[in-house]
Amino acid sequence: MTDATLLSRHREALALFTERVHAVRPDQWDDPTPCTEWSVRALVNHLAVEQLWVPPLLEGRSIDDVGDALDGDRLGDDPVAAWDAAEAAAREAFAAPGALERTVELSSGPSDARGYCSQMAADAVVHAWDLSRAIGADEQLPKPLVELTRREVEPYADSLASTGLFAEAVEPPAGADAQTVLLARLGRRV
Repeated sequence: MTDATLLSRHREALALFTERVHAVRPDQWDDPTPCTEWSVRALVNHLAVEQLWVPPLLEGRSIDDVGDALDGDRLGDDPVAAWDAAEAAAREAFAAPGALERTVELSSGPSDARGYCSQMAADAVVHAWDLSRAIGADEQLPKPLVELTRREVEPYADSLASTGLFAEAVEPPAGADAQTVLLARLGRRV
């Protein structure tokens, strides 16, 4: 995948999640999500924090350098505005000249920024589905984003449940489409 395509898919994934965040009604922030331990607010906060990590990591800072500065609830009194600011910062950081050629220090160790960008896009895609399910929005994911996510998670999908961050994979129904198969591999029941 070219850098331009990767950045385009990243922008599309963030835009998809942003659309869902903007669709959350005021009375839905405490509703449950398919991520059993997270409410809608906790899910959006998780994604916002992930985006807030992007600029310092791409600038060469380490997890230790950032410390606990991004811990806790980062959404404050206006979750939508907080998400929008975090999303914009991440999108701009990845699009900066030379950003995808850098190495970032993740909790799993050094990673090339292209791989990090792909991971971040895939995370936004999967959680856009989670948020859609939680708030009753359209759950259909764009095919190019399903394909990017499938390619991203396929090499390590079998080990995700052992991290404790994902549910066990479920068996997709016979004849399931690519989105349903992907979500089933990630422990989502469609």
